[in-house]
This record gives sequence, structure tokens and C-alpha cells, in this order.
Amino acid sequence: MNGISVISICFNNLADVQRTCASVDAQRLHPQEHWIINGSTNTDIADWLEKTPQPSYRKWINERDKGIADAFNKGIQRAEGTVTHLLNSGDIYADADVLSKVAAFFRAHPQVQWISGNIELIRGGERVVVGKPFERSKLYRGMRSVLHPTWFVKKEVYGRVGSFKSDYKIAMDYDMMCRLGNEPYQYIPCTITIFDDTGISSTQYLRSLAESKKVYESYFGPSLKLECWQLRLKLLHYLLQSGFGQWLFRLKKKMGLENW
Repeated sequence: MNGISVISICFNNLADVQRTCASVDAQRLHPQEHWIINGSTNTDIADWLEKTPQPSYRKWINERDKGIADAFNKGIQRAEGTVTHLLNSGDIYADADVLSKVAAFFRAHPQVQWISGNIELIRGGERVVVGKPFERSKLYRGMRSVLHPTWFVKKEVYGRVGSFKSDYKIAMDYDMMCRLGNEPYQYIPCTITIFDDTGISSTQYLRSLAESKKVYESYFGPSLKLECWQLRLKLLHYLLQSGFGQWLFRLKKKMGLENW
């Protein structure tokens, strides 16, 4: 294996970029390269990258893009490592051994083309760790427990399944997961990433659900299971914004059921 290419996209959020870079730099096994895809309208990130000493593996491009999908694609196209990881600015690695664990796994399982693991995030006002193995038969459930910040994907896979689609402004990662379904996969039971919940998929959750429904139906057609699951997620979304709902979730967490 030639190494891991970490790709971080960013937009006018210098503090988040710095936090993510510090997390990458703290890894015991550094990536082959760390690409910063900077589409900012201000110069804060570009100035910091160019005027502050950076490790030799850090590379960047400072130019406007056409959105999240376009920024992802720019990073993937430039990646020279065998394995790619999309670590969004603001997200950080869960511990200093994440990249070494992932590299060891791919060496031991060369047939595997992509993996996912667990993610730490805030749900119902509580910090929890969630993550489940990907199951193609459960794609109607969206990305509730298989989130892209935990994916490591071999670059060659994108040559087979295609790039991220700019048609989608939020659910481009879910669209990609629908195409990854036939690639050899493995779940690794460790926490990969601590998630920054200020991104668009969190702040515009209902819009994200609507886009995910559009994606699913484009591949699999209308589905009663999809309709029922989306209704469940919408009800949970509203419930968790209430004090009663958050109390119920704390109880659920105490019972060890936060991942269900």
C-alpha cells in the first residue's frame, strides 16, 4: 500500500481547519499527503497555509469551487495515495492511532475496497458513539449509522463508481454510498472520527432527508420502507428538540441503546 491521502475541504473557517490539521499532525502514522481544498471567499486560510510552517505532507489548493461535491472531487483527483479519507474541516480523529489502525487493516485485507467505523457525535444533546456495518439492503435508512467521515476508500474505486455528483448539495455522500454498495467492504469496530455538527447536513437536517429520498428513489424507485423510515426520522428530529425527548434519549443512552 502506497499510503493514505487525507482530504479536508473548507470554506471561510480557519479555526476549524487548524483543529483538523492539528489532529492529522498528531497521528503516530502520518498520511502520505493531506490535501486542503480551500474554496473560501476570504484569504484567512490561504494566508495561514502559506505563511505558517506546514509538514511536508500537507498540500493545498486555494480556488473557488462549485460546492461540496466539487471540492471532494478536486481532492480525490489530486490524491496520490492508495486509500483516501475525507476528513472535513472541523472533524478530528478520535485518537492518535486511527491512521495506523486503518493502514494495518488494509495491509491485512488487500481485497477490501472500502471500510467504515464508528463516529463520535452529539445526538439529543448527548455525546455518543454510533456506527454499524454497512448493509446494502438497508440503504433506505440513509446514513444514520454509516457516516462518510468514517469511510476510507481506495482511490481506484472512484474510477469504477464515478465522482461525487454536484446535483446534490447535501446528500452527495449518500448518493456515493448507494454506488459503493457492490464494492468489497468491511466494518472495523473502532471510533474513527469526532464529528463537527455545525455542517450543513446537521443544520439543514430536513433538507438533507429530502435529498436522500430523491437519491434513493433515483436508484431503487419508490419504497414504502423508505417513506416509513423517513417519517420516523422526522418525528425523532422534532422529539429530540424537546426537553422530554432529550430526557428519553438520556434514558436510552443509559440502557446502551443509543446506536439503535
